[in-house]
Amino acid sequence: MITLIKVLQLILALSVIVGFHEFGHFIFARLCGTRVDKFYLFFDVGGKRLFSTRHNKLFNKLFPNASKWQTDYGIGWLPLGGYCKIVGMIDESMDTSLIGKEPQPWELRAKKPWQRLLVMSGGVLFNFLLAVLLYVHILAIWGDWHLDNAETRMYAPEGTLAYELGFRSGDRVLALDGDEPVWFEEIQASVARHRIAVVTVLRGEDTLDIYMDGNRIGDLLKNPVFMPSPPFTISEVADSANAGRLLPGDHILAFEDTPIGYLHEGQDWLRAHPDTVVTASVLRGGDTLSLPLLVNAEGRIGVIPASGPVPSARHLEYSYLGSYPAGIAKVWHTVSGYVLDLGLIFAPKTKAYKSVGSLGTMATIMPAVWDWEYFLTIVALLSVMLGVMNLLPIPALDGGHIVFTLYEMITRRKPSDRFMLVAQMIGMGLLLLLILVALGNDFVNLTS
Repeated sequence: MITLIKVLQLILALSVIVGFHEFGHFIFARLCGTRVDKFYLFFDVGGKRLFSTRHNKLFNKLFPNASKWQTDYGIGWLPLGGYCKIVGMIDESMDTSLIGKEPQPWELRAKKPWQRLLVMSGGVLFNFLLAVLLYVHILAIWGDWHLDNAETRMYAPEGTLAYELGFRSGDRVLALDGDEPVWFEEIQASVARHRIAVVTVLRGEDTLDIYMDGNRIGDLLKNPVFMPSPPFTISEVADSANAGRLLPGDHILAFEDTPIGYLHEGQDWLRAHPDTVVTASVLRGGDTLSLPLLVNAEGRIGVIPASGPVPSARHLEYSYLGSYPAGIAKVWHTVSGYVLDLGLIFAPKTKAYKSVGSLGTMATIMPAVWDWEYFLTIVALLSVMLGVMNLLPIPALDGGHIVFTLYEMITRRKPSDRFMLVAQMIGMGLLLLLILVALGNDFVNLTS
C-alpha cells in the first residue's frame, strides 16, 4: 500500500511539473503566432491515447468544432509527464519532414529570434513560476522550520560517518572555512557544494578544526553527517527491568542532579554510570515524576529513543503578503543550490554522479502517507530541478535551443535545419547516457 501511495504521488507530481513546463512553451508559442499541433498530458506512445479532442467521437458530438481546432488536446497512456508539439521546431520527435522546405509564417522556424527565445524559455520560466507559487502557499499556510545553528548540537554516535570523519556528539559547528552558518540543516549541503576544507567546532571548552577529505564528498551526499541531537524522549521500552516504570512518550529531564537537555548527554551520563540504580526526573504528560531506573553493565536503560523535535527548532510564520518575497528567495536559494549540485555531478573526482537517480529515487522521497505540505514541497523542488536541468546547453534540452538562438542573435547567422537535426541527435545520445547512469544507480540502490 505504501508503494502504491508513493507511485501515485510521483505520477501526480510529474504530471503537474511537466504539464506546467509544456504549458509555458504553449503559451509563448501562441502569443508569437506559432501553431501547436498537440498538447498532451502523458505520452501517446504508438499513437495510443486515453483522450483526444480531435479523435474522441463523444467529445466531437458535444463540441462539433473541436476537430477543426489547430491544437489536439489529449491524454496519453504512459504517465511520465507530457509534451507540446510546436510546428516548425526540430525536437526530440526527430521529424525530418521540414528539412528542405520553405518556412511557413505559422512555423516556429519562421519567427524572429527573440520570439523563438521566448518560446524556448517559456517552459523553464513556468517551472520557476510554479515553484514560487507553491512555496508562497506553503509558507503562508504552514510557515517554515529551521534549526538555529547557535543552539544546535551534533549527534555523532560511534559507527556513523560523522564519527569516522572526526565529529563527536555534542559538537557545535562554529564555522565552515571561516564563515559562520546560520541554519544547522543547511550545513551538510554547504560542506559538499562548496567543498569545505575545514569545519570548526566547539567541543566542551575547546575549539577544534576538523579537516574534510575532498574524496568523501560522494559519501556526504549519501549519508547524514550533520545530525542534530534530539531531546531524550522515549519511543519504545524494551523488555527490561525498567519496562514497568518507563512509558513511550516519557521525556528524560535529568539523571540524579544532572540536567539532560539532549539525547547524547543522557547517553554519555549513562555510559559513565553502569551497573547502578539512578533516580531520573521524567516528564510524563504534564507531570514531572521521580523514578528509580536500573542501568545495565553497558550503560543503558533498555529504551529506544524517539526522533522528537529538536530544542533549537524555530518556526517562522508568514502572512500571504510576506510569503511572496520569502517564496521568491526560497526558489532562488534552491536554484543556486541545485546548480552547485550539478557542478559536483560533472566533477568525477567527487563521485557525486553515483547519487544521480531516476524515477526509482524520486519515488523513495515521496511521503509514505498523504501529507500536503511535504508533497507540495517535493513538487516545488522537482519543478526547480526540471527548470535548471532544461537550461543545460545540451541540444535536446531547452538550454541547447536557447544557446543556438542566442548565437544567431549575436552573429546574425541562423544554424541550418540539418545542423539542428544532427545536434538534436547528439543531445539525445547524451541524455540517454545520463538516463542509463541514473537507472544503474537506482538498480544498485535497490539491490543493496
